[in-house]
Amino acid sequence: MSRAVDLAEQVLDLVGDRADAEVVATEGNLALTRFANSFIHQNVAEVGETVSLRLAVDGRVASARTTSTSVQALGAFVEAALETAALQPVDDDWPGLAPPAAIDSVEHVDDATYDASPGARAELVRAFVDAGSGLLAAGYCQTEGRTEAFANSAGQSVSGRHTSAILDGIHQTGTSAGTAHAASVAIADLDGTAVGELAARRAAESANPFDAKPGDYEVILAPEAVATIAVFLGFYGFNGKMLSEGQSFVELGSRQFDEQFQMWDDVTDSRAMGVPFDTEGTPKGHLDLVVDGVTRGVAHNRKTAKKAGVESTGNSITGSESWGPVPTNVFVGGGTRSVDDLIAGVERGIYVSAFNYCRILDPKTMVVTGLTRNGTFMIENGRITEAVTNMRFTQGFVDALGEGKILGVADDARFADSEFAPGIMYVPTMRLGSWNFTGGAEG
Repeated sequence: MSRAVDLAEQVLDLVGDRADAEVVATEGNLALTRFANSFIHQNVAEVGETVSLRLAVDGRVASARTTSTSVQALGAFVEAALETAALQPVDDDWPGLAPPAAIDSVEHVDDATYDASPGARAELVRAFVDAGSGLLAAGYCQTEGRTEAFANSAGQSVSGRHTSAILDGIHQTGTSAGTAHAASVAIADLDGTAVGELAARRAAESANPFDAKPGDYEVILAPEAVATIAVFLGFYGFNGKMLSEGQSFVELGSRQFDEQFQMWDDVTDSRAMGVPFDTEGTPKGHLDLVVDGVTRGVAHNRKTAKKAGVESTGNSITGSESWGPVPTNVFVGGGTRSVDDLIAGVERGIYVSAFNYCRILDPKTMVVTGLTRNGTFMIENGRITEAVTNMRFTQGFVDALGEGKILGVADDARFADSEFAPGIMYVPTMRLGSWNFTGGAEG
């Protein structure tokens, strides 16, 4: 029995029959190697345990979390949660506990990554730095390995392990910068040289940028930019709470996107990360969000599913009690064309490596404003010509992906990082027919 499973059972025993309870317990480690000015300056690691408890007493619900897991501390933790629940108003929307159900046997774990050494991370950093000869490098390499266990007083009990490895960095000249990113379940999958070369190339080619005029441009969006679109769609749109409150753009069964656009959530995919159950103990599986441009589904937890009269999709995550369930294992369908082929088809447009500081203006229409960052280039007559200073955009994301507006999808789908968590999405480069740039970085 793992320590996480033991902790979950301990807490359930402490609650006893005084409440309906669900417990999420985790054990594991998170390690980070950071570098700046082309030198490693920090290596930190956190090894620990957490326990999250949600309980309901006659419809009065309370949640609590602790990292103190001694027998005495857990006893006090449970008593405090019960006292808090007694003070809450009755939650008429309390959906009850998840019933016992089997989960998929998939496990996204790599033992070498679970216990990765500082030396293993340092080797990736060295490769990244060396790939940008004469440039200054900064960034981080992170590894994580966790065991998660869930148990509730209705009899549901599941557990699983997962790992992840991330390399994210920047190369800088005196006047420009370029970023690159890679992520995987296994640290051995990361190629520090390839990531470093991409960042270095973007930095070198971004030197001496010019100010492009605001306007509507055709764009090539690299995976990091597409990932930001995907996370905004998931958080504000494919969210059962947002839909029930009338704030989502989603119209189930309607063709809201170009037929080339496919988006789904699937922890059972061999390329995915995480465990195959959510924080309510509900099994996770394949969830179609957009199929051939038609909106097919949204993410639900037990509360939003109850309101909608459907089953939970297993998308409850920490914090979703307040902002709703979101897809966390997102894939955007890739194409068959190379990135160079997509660029070759653009007469005049802009290549965007990544977005930054994006903020939602209207979730109902998915209008977002933000900036380009660390690698923005003019495309003329099918080739990248000059670097462009960072530009501000104000763009409806659904509109940008609308019917007839996706002009090509590349074959380079990979994990890419987006604006905010849960932000690592498996996405390709995309060519879009229209993107509204409204000014420079300052306006």
